[in-house]
Parts: sequence; structure tokens; C-alpha cells
Amino acid sequence: MASRFRRALLAALVTASVVAPLVGAAGPTEVPAPAPVALGPVSVAGLEHRYSANREGIRAAETMAARHGDRSRARALRKMRRPSRHFLSFDGRNGGRAVEVYGDLGRATRIAVLVPGSDTNLETYDRFRDGALALSRRLGGGAAVIGWLGYKTPGTVAPEVLTTGRAAGAAPRLSALVRELGVAKPRARISLLCHSYGTVVCARAARGLNASDIVLYGSPGTGFDDARQLRTRATVWAGRGGNDWIGGVPHVRIPLLGTTIGFGTDPVSRKFGARIFDAGDVGHSDYLQPGSTALASLGRIVAGRHA
Repeated sequence: MASRFRRALLAALVTASVVAPLVGAAGPTEVPAPAPVALGPVSVAGLEHRYSANREGIRAAETMAARHGDRSRARALRKMRRPSRHFLSFDGRNGGRAVEVYGDLGRATRIAVLVPGSDTNLETYDRFRDGALALSRRLGGGAAVIGWLGYKTPGTVAPEVLTTGRAAGAAPRLSALVRELGVAKPRARISLLCHSYGTVVCARAARGLNASDIVLYGSPGTGFDDARQLRTRATVWAGRGGNDWIGGVPHVRIPLLGTTIGFGTDPVSRKFGARIFDAGDVGHSDYLQPGSTALASLGRIVAGRHA
């Protein structure tokens, strides 16, 4: 059985290594963007200034995209700089980073930080935003959702999606945001909701994190053998939809050419030791679908109720 898993995973790596350059070659060229606005730590008193400064940063990125001739990117950025949108940070370079707030962060007593998986960037941002909005509506008043696109996510068909490299670079930035939120909102209940490759990021960031919950869904594994190795006081949850293809991914870790391929123990297995929540029959991209069992469960976790 183990040898079959190894062969399957290595086949996936070879496929990714061959296909990814072809996908990259066919994709758009990098869109130029200015350096991000320099801002201090997140604070409640400084939120409006922060939102305004990032709005101007997005406007500058829109101008550069238009001059570059990328009308699609310029249109997307024009929507992002609307007065109704609120960004804690924005960087349009290298695929884009954006940390957006849904709800009133200043008054929130519950905060959900969404950590996305592969193929999430400024070109696919609306899909990520739709999920954040659905969760925000589910939670209602007194809660804020933060969509944390704070790292360059790997492509679904790319070698990087099989290793912890991108997660290792992203985890310190996620930890820093959660620390800032803890200082700015010391009485708020903070939950990390981590999807797909984002579960690898959250696992790397978990140690000592000031969060009530770390929720892993649609996870290929975390790179850790069990939840205790995350070294966190947070409750670690895991769930997987009945129609999520990620359930067929081999849960192994294989040393190969100076790196490790795969993420090990299945987070929904008894061996991993996470608390399991009901995700219903959703597919891999549907956990935040309005009306789904998964969204209802995630809402209850953020609210501090049993899933």
C-alpha cells in the first residue's frame, strides 16, 4: 500500500513539473505595481487611516496596470478601491497580496481569519471574496472576517504545491497579523479558517499563536504527524466534504532531492487527533458555499459553539 502511495505521489510531482512550465508560458506577463504603503501595526484607532492609505495604494496600482495595458487588472483594482472596501494591507506586485476586512473590525468580538490555498491571487480574487462575504453574512453583527491573501500561493498544477516551501515563507506573516490583532483586540475571539494548502500555512504558524481555533478543511495534510505537534493552545478542528477530491490524495511524506514531497497524516484521521466537524457533501472549493453544512459548521466554530 505504501509503495503504491509513493508511486502516485511521485507521478503527481512529475506531472506538475511538466505541466507547470507550460501553464506559466501561456499565462499573462507580470503586471507592474508600486511598492506597498508603509504602515505600522494594526490598531483600532488607526483603522480608517489604514483603509484610506491602502485605497490610495490600490489606485496607484490601477494606474500602473492601465499604463501597462492590462485592462482586466485595472478593472479589478478599480473595484477593490471602492469606498465600501476595507484593506489592512495591499501589494500588487508578484501576483498580488491583499488583506481585506468584512464587517466592523473595530467593534468585533469574534474575528475569523481566512487563509486560502492554491491558485488564489488578484486574478482569482473574486472567488476568495465570495467565500469571505458568505461567512460574514453567516456570522452577522459582532463579527469580522479577514480575508488573508498574505502570500504568493502555489499553483494547483505546480511542484510547489507538494512541498512546505511557500508555507514556510508565509507563516511568519500570518503569525504577525494574528499577534497584531491580539494586541488591538485583546478581548476578541480569533479563529483561523484554513483551506487546502492554507492548512499547511496555518500549521506552520500555529506554535504559540493567540487564537481560539485553528480549522483545517479540504486539507492535503499539514506536514505534521498529529495535532499536538502544532504546539498550540487553540482547538484544532478538521473537516472534509464528501465530494472533496483531496480525500484521494496520498497522505505520505517522501524525501526527494533535498526536499520533502507530501504532507503526511490526514488531518481528519483519528491518528492526527483533531476535533472533527461536519462538512457535509461539499466539493473542494465549496466549503463557504451559502446554505452548505460546512459553512454552518464553520460559523458555529467561530461563534464559540460546538460544530
